[in-house]
Amino acid sequence: MTPSQRIDQMIADIADWRGQTLASLRKSILAADPEITEEWKWMGSPVWERDGIIAVGNAHKGKVKLTFMYGAKLPDPDKLFNTGFEGNERRAIDLFEGDKVNDRALQALIRAAIAFNQAKKKPAKTAKKPAAARAPAKKSKKA
Repeated sequence: MTPSQRIDQMIADIADWRGQTLASLRKSILAADPEITEEWKWMGSPVWERDGIIAVGNAHKGKVKLTFMYGAKLPDPDKLFNTGFEGNERRAIDLFEGDKVNDRALQALIRAAIAFNQAKKKPAKTAKKPAAARAPAKKSKKA
């Protein structure tokens, strides 16, 4: 089963509002960038990635949590983050029954996470050229 199929199954198995909320978050996340991939990690968590982990989604008793791996480093002008402020890296959005997601703001946050992931990627090392290729050969003087 692919990660996307596992996420489909997880959402289908959650019969209450949490499944609908997780499905709505997923739709918004995937709409933010066509190159986002879905993974299934940590024994049952949907994970969205592009050039690194963007966010992890989970349905808990009484809430749905969307945790951003590097949320503390992201701009959040719409104040979506409402938990996780005690840490140096992660930030999360806890959604409770009846909460609505601002799709525009969530997609902006997703794009900021992608930009952060891309900026922190180290450039590939280039092979050093042999000494003969770096400097032109010296011309010998003939007398």
